[in-house]
Amino acid sequence: MEEIKKVLLLGSGALKIGQAGEFDYSGAQALKALKEEGIHSVLINPNIATVQTSQGVADTVYFQPVQPDFVERIIEKERPDGILLSFGGQTALNCGVELYQRGVLEKYGVKVLGTPVQAIIDTEDRDLFVKRLDEIGVKTIKSQACSTVEEVRAAASELGFPVILRAAYALGGLGSGFCDNAEELEAQAEEAFSFSPQVLVEKSLRGWKEIEYEVVRDRYDNCITVCNMENFDPLGIHTGESIVVAPSQTLSNAEYHKLRALAIKIIRHIGIVGECNVQYALDPESEDYRVIEVNARLSRSSALASKATGYPLAFVAAKLGLGYGLFELKNSVTKTTSAFFEPALDYVVVKIPRWDLTKFHGVKRQLGSSMKSVGEVMAIGRTFEEALQKGLRMIGQGMHGFVENHEIKIADIEKSLHEPTDMRIFVVSKALKIGYAVDQIHRLTMIDRWFLDKLKHIVTIDQRLKAFAQVSELMAFMDNTELMEYLEAPEFVDLLHEAKVYGFSDFQIGRALGLESLMSMTDAGLRVRAWRKEFGIVPTVNQIDTLAAEYPAQTNYLYLSYL
Repeated sequence: MEEIKKVLLLGSGALKIGQAGEFDYSGAQALKALKEEGIHSVLINPNIATVQTSQGVADTVYFQPVQPDFVERIIEKERPDGILLSFGGQTALNCGVELYQRGVLEKYGVKVLGTPVQAIIDTEDRDLFVKRLDEIGVKTIKSQACSTVEEVRAAASELGFPVILRAAYALGGLGSGFCDNAEELEAQAEEAFSFSPQVLVEKSLRGWKEIEYEVVRDRYDNCITVCNMENFDPLGIHTGESIVVAPSQTLSNAEYHKLRALAIKIIRHIGIVGECNVQYALDPESEDYRVIEVNARLSRSSALASKATGYPLAFVAAKLGLGYGLFELKNSVTKTTSAFFEPALDYVVVKIPRWDLTKFHGVKRQLGSSMKSVGEVMAIGRTFEEALQKGLRMIGQGMHGFVENHEIKIADIEKSLHEPTDMRIFVVSKALKIGYAVDQIHRLTMIDRWFLDKLKHIVTIDQRLKAFAQVSELMAFMDNTELMEYLEAPEFVDLLHEAKVYGFSDFQIGRALGLESLMSMTDAGLRVRAWRKEFGIVPTVNQIDTLAAEYPAQTNYLYLSYL
């Protein structure tokens, strides 16, 4: 490896939707890797509300905009040996490409570490991207790159409606959107060109599954897929707006390995060194697929994959950028095996986005291909139902899970299912509770039936708990001994255990049993908790310790999840 003494890292820039917060994890991990190697790190990031700009994380910090003019002046002053472009999201990537094209990096002898700039350009320029994947026979969405509104009109006419417009070099799906007619096309084209000089017009595949793979490659051409993820929502809703499940739950073994092999084929052909994210559209009725895009950088999905698996993608990617091979790095979890091993999960991770749309007047609540969410939570469970319910409790919308929330008013359920909003998951809950069939909801939402069956399972458990609502009436005239004898019936104890396995909180159970009519919310939850302990429905210390030993990176999550 070449001797590198000083490295410049581009952060993700000012705080805005789709940027900054999501990429702080990546940048902080990369800086940690540089520090471990004894390399002087120089960070450019104007966002003070990040971990990476905290004292001691980077050796030198410039609170300056991540823009070519500012970065060039810092390069002139600091004279770094290398620069890392893929740890600050789209902002850093675009800035790095412009510095390369201006000749600034060559002028000051700054080496791009990791993925070569041409490989970045090949993935960011939509026209070049399609041509590069055509070279290896990988399918992409039928599309045309356009630089004027007239070209957009002509492309849409040739492809036929519906189409989707995507702005090149844009973050968070800015400027993108679906168009069902010429009028929508005109408005969307104007918006897209306000963000980018190049707009891609693609044939719409709305309703297909959206699948992602996080892939790592070193300079020796060794590759592994660290994690694959599946969107709860079908294609048409931006990944940042969708519930994401890791690992994928609805793929067959053949589909999983087919897409994995394609992801490795793509990263090798493009020549990425470090980490990248490959996004697919998969036909739910066959094994037909299309590659949507390849992010030659750490993405918001990379942070999720890192935390879900315990595999520090950004840390490893930074080391690979310095010239290491995967076989030379230790696995951060086991400390003994190499980083060349793919993690295998026997738990389910669910990411749920969070919106603050109520703070803005006149904002459209419909979700689409452009991001509106301002944050996200991650939950871990042994089942999809458990992880989802935990996540819904954490998003800060006053919800207790998928069921037993305050009643929400929905004027038109069918329309709300067909045109998704930030309340979509709770609209699905209401639809199931009032008798909508899984197939009916599937037709309206195109959400995979597997997910809808799991949600129906939660509603079924809730309804079975409600059948024991007479408990609240019996409490009024039974003493505690008689009540406990009544509750010790095997069917009630088994149901209580099942509810806990599938993510019901003690309060949810108490509300389903009608206890809220007798006592406060807190007391209702505590009463159910006391019953659980009486019946021995608690995780054993050994069980928690065993899990913590198996998954040290998730120890805090595991202990908290059993409280």
